[in-house]
Amino acid sequence: MYERSYMHRDVISHIVCTKFHPGQCEWIYNPGDAISTVVCSEKSTGKIHVYDGRGGNQPLHTFHTLHSSPLCQIRLNPRYRVVVSADRAGMLEYWTGLPTDFKFPRQVEWEYKTDTDLYEFAKCRTFPTGLAFSPDGKKMATIAADRKMFTELQQMRQQLPDMEFGRRMAVERELEKVDGIRLTNIIFDETGHFALYGTMLGIKQENIRVVQLSLFQGVAKSTKAAPTIELKASDNPALQSTDPDPTIFCTAFKKNRFYMFTKREPEDTKSADSDRDVFNEKPSKEEVMAATQAEGPKRVSDSAIIHTTMGDIHLKLYPVECPKTVENFCVHSRNGYYNGHIFHRVIKGFMIQTGDPTGTGMGGESIWGGEFEDEFHFSLRHDRPYTLSMANAGPGTNGSQFFLTVVPTPWLDNKHTVFGRTTKGMEVVQRISNVKINPKTDKPYEDISIISITIK
Repeated sequence: MYERSYMHRDVISHIVCTKFHPGQCEWIYNPGDAISTVVCSEKSTGKIHVYDGRGGNQPLHTFHTLHSSPLCQIRLNPRYRVVVSADRAGMLEYWTGLPTDFKFPRQVEWEYKTDTDLYEFAKCRTFPTGLAFSPDGKKMATIAADRKMFTELQQMRQQLPDMEFGRRMAVERELEKVDGIRLTNIIFDETGHFALYGTMLGIKQENIRVVQLSLFQGVAKSTKAAPTIELKASDNPALQSTDPDPTIFCTAFKKNRFYMFTKREPEDTKSADSDRDVFNEKPSKEEVMAATQAEGPKRVSDSAIIHTTMGDIHLKLYPVECPKTVENFCVHSRNGYYNGHIFHRVIKGFMIQTGDPTGTGMGGESIWGGEFEDEFHFSLRHDRPYTLSMANAGPGTNGSQFFLTVVPTPWLDNKHTVFGRTTKGMEVVQRISNVKINPKTDKPYEDISIISITIK
C-alpha cells in the first residue's frame, strides 16, 4: 500500500504519495525557515525531489541531473545550511535548500572538487554508507562500504584470538551477502572530537556486530529546582542520577533487539526485576518451531555413541546440568547433522575437535540457528581426561562444534561448556589424538570422520 510513499510522524495524515519508489529521505530545513522541507530521492535513479514536509504531493523542486546513480546518503549540515548527497557510484555533491534557491553553497572554501578528496570514493570504487557532521559543522566524517579506516593515532594494534577473528570474518562475509553494510552509520559526539561507528572488531567482550549507532549525552533525570553549589559539592547519593550518563544505543546484525552501553550500574541488583535484558520481541519462526517440538517427543538423552572411522566412543551426557547444550547435541545427532564431519583439529596431548560441516573450524550452527549461550555448572569441570565440551569463539558463541580432551584441562573451566564424559572407547580418542597432523593447521593429513551418532 505504501511502497510509493514516504511517511513521517507516524500518523496517516502525514503520508505523502509519490509516483516513484522512495530511496533516501532527510529533513533539510533549519529552525526559523518558513517551510519545513524534506528531500526524497528515487530508489532506481539519481533524481532528488524536495517537498513541503507539512503536506502536499507535488515537489517544490527536483534535481534531475545532479546525480547519475541512485543515492545512498543525504545529510544536512545545519551549522552552514549545506546539504551533502552521495550516490552509489561514489560521487558526492554539495547544494543548499529552499532559502538560497538550491544553489551551490557559498560557505565552502573550494570551487572544484578536484581541490578536495571527494573523488576518493569513486577512485576506490566504493560509496558512503554513513555521513556525519561535527556540532561546529567544520568536520565531516564518512564510513564507506569497503570499511577501510585511516588513522594516524599511535596505538597498539587490535588483538583478537585467531578463532574469534575467523568467526567475525565469517559474520562480515554474511553481512556483505545480504547487503547489510549499507546500514552502517557514523556519528560524532557532542564535542566533535570523537567519531563512533560499528566495525568487525567491535567490543571484544560482546559478540555482536554493531550496525547502527545513536548517542545520548544528556542527563537522564533532572530536578525541578536548580541545585546550589553546596548541594553539588556534597557527597549525596541522591544527586548521582543528575550526573551526565552518556549512553550508546545500537542495533546489531541478525539481532531483533537494540543494545545500550552505559556507565550506569543497576540501581537494584537484588530485585527479581533487576535484569536489564528485556525480552519483549516476538519469537522468530525457528524459536516457535523449537518450542513446538519441545512439547512433543523427548529431545534429550543421557547417553550417546559416536561411530567414527577409527572406532566407537561411548558418552555419558548431562541433560539436567546443561539442558540446552545436550538438546543441541542430541537433535543434531538424530538429524544426521554430524554424519561425515571430520576431526578438523587434533592437538596431541590436548584434545580432538569436530562438528564443523565446513571442516575449517569456522562453520556450524545450533539447532536454533546461529549461536547460543554457555551453560557452566559447578559440578562439571575439565578436571579429568576424555571430557566432552563445546568449542566456541568467546562467551555465548556455541554452535555445533565440540571436542574431547585427552588430559585434564582446568584452564578451560568457565570458558567452555562441559556436557559429557567418555565412558568407553578412550583408546579410540587416544588413537585419533596421536595421528599425524599438519603443524600449521592442526588438521590430520588423512581424514578421520564421524560415520553417525546414536542417541540412546
